[in-house]
Amino acid sequence: MRVTHLFHPLAGRDFEFVAHRQNWGEDRVHLHDENGDLFSLPAGWTDVVAQDPFVVIAAGRCAFTAGGLLAVADLVDRFRAQRDGDRGVKKITP
Repeated sequence: MRVTHLFHPLAGRDFEFVAHRQNWGEDRVHLHDENGDLFSLPAGWTDVVAQDPFVVIAAGRCAFTAGGLLAVADLVDRFRAQRDGDRGVKKITP
C-alpha cells in the first residue's frame, strides 16, 4: 500500500500491508518497512481508505470544507460567549 499524505516524509512510497484496525482512537494501518520493521500510520494517510469525495472534486481549489467552516464559526461563537459572559444571542429551540 502507498502513503498518500502530501506532507508526510514517506509520501508516494509503497509498503507491505499488515493490518487495518482501530488503535489509539483512530483508524490505523500497520505496515512493514523495507527492513521488515512494523510501524503504523493513520489509515487516511494511505490509499487503504478511499479519498474524500469533496477533496477529489475540489481538486485543490477549496482550502476549507463547509463542515470545517461551520466548526470554526461555532468555535468563534463559543469564544465570544465566554468573553461576553454569555451575554450573546441565545439559540431558541422548539
